[in-house]
Amino acid sequence: MQEEFISSKQNAKVKNWRKLKTAKGRKQQGLYMIEGEHLIEEAVRSGVYLEAIILNETYEGAYPTGFSTYRLAAHVFESLAETDSPQGILAILGAQSRFNAAEDFQQLLAKPGDAINRWLLVDGVQDPGNLGTIIRTADAAGYRGVVLGTGTVDLYNDKVLRSTQGSHWHIEVVELPIETAMQTLQGAGIPVLATALHREARDYRTLDYAAGAPLALVVGNEGQGVQAKLIEQANLSVFIPMPGQAESLNVAVATGILLFAL
Repeated sequence: MQEEFISSKQNAKVKNWRKLKTAKGRKQQGLYMIEGEHLIEEAVRSGVYLEAIILNETYEGAYPTGFSTYRLAAHVFESLAETDSPQGILAILGAQSRFNAAEDFQQLLAKPGDAINRWLLVDGVQDPGNLGTIIRTADAAGYRGVVLGTGTVDLYNDKVLRSTQGSHWHIEVVELPIETAMQTLQGAGIPVLATALHREARDYRTLDYAAGAPLALVVGNEGQGVQAKLIEQANLSVFIPMPGQAESLNVAVATGILLFAL
């Protein structure tokens, strides 16, 4: 397709694209923006809906063809880019459908999938880098999906997307209150483990789950951890012993330890 050159920040397309830098704008348009060659290559390879390729006027690298392509004046491109040293290429994607009702989640659990029926439930994680790393780690550990609970940072936040490195296209990502997700999982016979620090919590090293056994793990907010009501609702609470003097582990690090250990 022929490239269209845009030289003004006041261009209607540019104004709409700029709105995608906010969660509200992404929700209203059903679109989001990604940046960088690797992430765009992964998007094309994953077969997600790609609406447009956006290039800096000085960009000379390779880019996917067959899509609507726009080349922007440098100052216009810079108004869209989120990174300090942009590579000169962006893409506009359609937001993937994310279940937000218990009935939808129940149907998803019953649907056969390639991955084992293991789920990571994220209760109010607010740091974008943490959430992106958590999703990427769940993908690496072979989990079927991640449930984003109320108060969790938006999946399509730029820093989240860069941290996932495309893993959110490989596994299911669901938006649902954690309490509802837990009830649905337990109703399907899938035990739910919650991270906790109270004295009833089990050392994760004492647990013995078969490699393919279904289960779900709840991890919590950076400062507050998993909500007490969710810990009470879980089948079991677990903790990671820390023989050193650190007060706590970063939530993404703790999640990685548990996902692979389980």
